[in-house]
Formats: sequence, structure tokens, C-alpha cells
Amino acid sequence: MDLGRVGIWSFGFELQPAAKAQEAAARLEDLGWPTLWIPEALGREAFTHAALLLGGTRRLVVATGIANVWARDAMAMANAQRTLVEAFPERFLLGIGVSHAPLVSGVRGHDYTKPLSYMRRYLDAMDAAPFLAAPPATPLHRVIGALHPKMLRLAAERTLGAHPYFVPPEHTARAREIMGPDALLAPEQAVVLESDPSRARAIAREHMAMYLGLPNYANNLLSLGFQPDDLRGGGSDRLVDAIVAWGDLDAVRTRVRAHHDAGANHVCLQVLTAEPRTLPVREWEDLAAALLE
Repeated sequence: MDLGRVGIWSFGFELQPAAKAQEAAARLEDLGWPTLWIPEALGREAFTHAALLLGGTRRLVVATGIANVWARDAMAMANAQRTLVEAFPERFLLGIGVSHAPLVSGVRGHDYTKPLSYMRRYLDAMDAAPFLAAPPATPLHRVIGALHPKMLRLAAERTLGAHPYFVPPEHTARAREIMGPDALLAPEQAVVLESDPSRARAIAREHMAMYLGLPNYANNLLSLGFQPDDLRGGGSDRLVDAIVAWGDLDAVRTRVRAHHDAGANHVCLQVLTAEPRTLPVREWEDLAAALLE
């Protein structure tokens, strides 16, 4: 499976009707983007969404960032992956994760205690799950949406690697040190193609506000040296600038290079705009011209 050095991460596809989402995925493919990462939170179910996008493209790799382990049992997760890999060889990367307590306990009604232990048991159950349908002819690839050291180590030991989200390059360097040289490391990087500091940071803060209220992300940022005051009000300028790369194409190129220099194999770019429900096709075009070989 060739993810490329840079891919696209987007909430926008699930905000579109299915046919329009397929058209947009085909446009990404035509632009040369090798990989599209999609979420699973309060919108589309991850595997049906991935199947729609895979069915509308020919070469694009679709990756889940992440499929929630509380949304289905381990056998359903394993066999959904097998189904897609059999149908679309080397084009589906399964990213799984434990999500966040407010979404798991508050929305889904599950017990979020000891998520690391739950993930270990879940991986064991995935490996043991029977599958009596037509088997895939190519390997099954999976990663874990990991932030903290113990989950990063588990990702390196039990999967292809890790997909950290909402992280600066300093986290990428730490993750690479924890995971060793061989594991896949594919961090998400939010970008705003806007050079006016006030406008760029306003767009960034609109995006960041929800994440700063989730303990997993907040605690990760504190462990990287940010202070509680940095997390208030949508984030201090220092934090905004660390999490969101804003400016011109050179600014984005510099941030992508920083992740690669810190040990990332693949960087997933999430384009933020003032109109989050509109797909940023123009920005994808400009970034493709600047970043893809």
C-alpha cells in the first residue's frame, strides 16, 4: 500500500450527499493525492462511508481516522476491514481508536474506564475473529489513533503504526522515539491558506475549540509543555500557531517538512476555511501543485 508522503484529511466528505462526495474523491485522485483520511464521530459510519468513496475512485487509498472501537465489536471491525480489502486490494487502511470519554460515555453509553486495556483486548479479538466469506488476497493494514506513550507503544507492537491527531511536530519527534524506526507514523496537520494573522487564527480557533475541551487532547498538549492558559479561549497564539499551519504555500511546505524531519512517514493535511461545510477544492489544487511530486 502506497500512502505517499502527504495525504488529505477531511470532515467535509461526510457533509456532502454521497454522489457529490464520490465526485470530490475522484477529483482528489485526479489531482494526484494518494490518500484520503475520513473520520468517524457523529456523522457517517466509517465503513459504509469508505465503501462509497472507494467505489467512486480507482486508485485512491481511503483511511479511517479513526474508526471508533466502541461503535462495533471486534469481530464486526475485523470482518468489515476484510470485506473492503477483498473488494479494493491495497486501497483501504483501517485506523482504529478509543475516541474520547464524552463521546463514548456521554453519547454512546459505554464505560470508558481503562481504554488502553480495552484496546489490547480488542486487538486480540480482532486477530481471533472468524471470517467465512471470500478472503482478501492482500495484507490487512491497520493503525491506531494514538497520542500518549503507552498507546503509541501498543501501536508499534501490534499494528502498522500510529495516526496522531491534533499534534505539532514536537509530538511527532516524541512519537518516533517511542515507536522506534520501523513503525508507520502518520500525523494529521491542520492548515489555513490565509496570510492575515487575525483571519487565519480566527479560522484556526473555530476548529480548535472543541478539541481543547477533550481531555485526551488537552493532556497531550500539557505534556508537550503548553500551559493551562494556552488552552483557554480557543487557544493562545502560541498554541494556535503550533497546531495549525497558516500562511502561504511555503508555510505549509515548511510545516510538512518539520513533521517529516521529526520522523513522520506520511502527513495528513486537513484544510480549514471560513466555510467549513464547503469542500476546499481550490486549496487542494494549490497544495497538490506545491507538495506532490
